[in-house]
Parts: sequence; structure tokens; C-alpha cells
Amino acid sequence: MTPSTLIFSGLVFALVVAMSLAALSQFLPNPGRDRLARLTASRTGPTEGSSAWQQTQAHLLSALLWFGPWTVGLSGGEGSTPSALRLRFGHAGWRSPMALQFYFISKTLLTLLLPTLAWGVMETQAWATPSTWRMALVIVAAALGYYLPDVLLNWRIRRRQLALVHAFPDALDLLRLCVQAGLGLDAAIDRVGREMRHARPELSEEFALTGLALRGGSSRADALRNLSQRVGLKDIDALVSMLVQADRFGTSVSESLAVHAEALRTQRRLRAEEAGAKLPVKLLMPLIFCVFPSLLTVLLGPVAVTLVRGFVQTV
Repeated sequence: MTPSTLIFSGLVFALVVAMSLAALSQFLPNPGRDRLARLTASRTGPTEGSSAWQQTQAHLLSALLWFGPWTVGLSGGEGSTPSALRLRFGHAGWRSPMALQFYFISKTLLTLLLPTLAWGVMETQAWATPSTWRMALVIVAAALGYYLPDVLLNWRIRRRQLALVHAFPDALDLLRLCVQAGLGLDAAIDRVGREMRHARPELSEEFALTGLALRGGSSRADALRNLSQRVGLKDIDALVSMLVQADRFGTSVSESLAVHAEALRTQRRLRAEEAGAKLPVKLLMPLIFCVFPSLLTVLLGPVAVTLVRGFVQTV
């Protein structure tokens, strides 16, 4: 047997074993799970007037819950999931309990299905490629399927944190105005979150969660530290430390907010200047390989054609 055949057989064997484990975990009797399912069905049973779309959503959710546990087990397990991964989902703004299920399901399915799909395409097209190249393509497809969810998660985190960085200086100005108008810091956070609901929905969501934590009985320091942990930005860590110290030592919150808002704007301006300074270096390679050849062709092309015609006529 060739190495490519062995790899394909191993992938098929792993897929069959995974499906067998899923079937065993589903159909073996489990009294605790059956009792919990009966209680859940009795409390949240479908109503007579439920629409077809709601019933479809319920069926999809039940299928996901059936498929989720064994994929989590294959990918590291719910209990062995590091807290850093949960923090990354919080930084991305995905706080649904099903987020980890979707993450592990996508990693498992893409890791298994993309190599199988690549192998099937190569077999059906009958490409005359060596077995080593086929093996390399299968491995690349498996790596792509495994790391693609991480790439999407990192892209979502960067996009959301950039939006929060741009929104925080204006939010601090509004907080300072609310505090100077006589509102407490807790009420000012809630008011600013409601006012920025349409302009900055990411920041409004974070302030709304902070306001709910404060109304739920958490101390101001704990609620602000949770805000810093959810956002995951160093600038917000400094803001939270400043607010906690101002609350502890009794210093002026409005002056502290004004100073920190100005510092955030200065950092944002420095980042923009840094990006502008990097632009000529980034444009150097496209200019050399794309613009200059076209420019030389346009300028020297007619001259070359004229010279060639002159040499041909003289000969």
C-alpha cells in the first residue's frame, strides 16, 4: 500500500470511530439525562401556535446539542478548556453558551472534511500528481481546517477592539459631563451606554453589562475590573485602575476622566502617525513590481517600436 492510501484509510477509520462513539453516547441508556430531558420538555414544551421557523430552530438546536459533546471531547473537553479561550470569546463579543460548541464543532468537522474533500477532488479529476504531493495537499487541507476558526476568531477580536479604542475617548468625555452635571459614576456609566447605543454598539454593550453588574450588587471595583477583563485592552486597564484609585482615595473623578481621555486621544494620534510613517515602506514593493514596469512600458514602448522600424528600413 502506498503512503497516500494509508493516510486516506486512517482518516476514514478516524471518522468511523468518531461516529461510532457519538452513536454509543447517544443511544446508551442514561437515566439522569432522560429525566432532565423530560423535565425540560414539560417546562418548555412547544406551544400550539409556534411557527414552523421556531420549530426548525428547535430541531437545529437539539441536533447541535446532540453533536456537540463528543466534538468537545475530541477537541480537548469542556472541563479541560483553558480560561484563555473563554476570555478570547469574551473579547470577540461572543458570550453565548453555544459559542464553544460551535467552535469545537467547526474545528473538528473542518479538520476531517477538508482533507477528505481534497482527496476526493484529486481522485475524481485523475490528476497525474505524485503521491508525495497528494499527501502534502491533504496535510495542508487538514491544517487549514484546524486553524481557520482561530483565524476568524482573531479577526473578530481585532475588529471589535479597534472599534472600542476609537469609541472610548468620546465615552470618557460624556462620562465627565455626566459626573460634572451631578450624576454618580454608576448612573453616568448607564446613561452613556444608552446614549451611545446607535453610534457605538460595542461600547454600549460593555457599559450595559457593567451597569447590570452594579445593579446586581457587585462592587464598583469588581464591575470595572470585569469590564477591563471583557475588553482586553491595555488602555482600558489603565482607565479601570485610575477609576478604582479615584474611588478608593476620593480624588476628583471628572479631572481623572479628562486627563485619561486626552491621553487616549494622544495615543490614537500617535498610532495614526505611526501608520502614516509605515506607508511609504509598504508602497515600495507595489511601486517597484507593478507601477514602474507599466510606466516604463508606456514611456519607452513607442521609442522602442520607432527604433526597431528604423533599423528594419535601413537594413
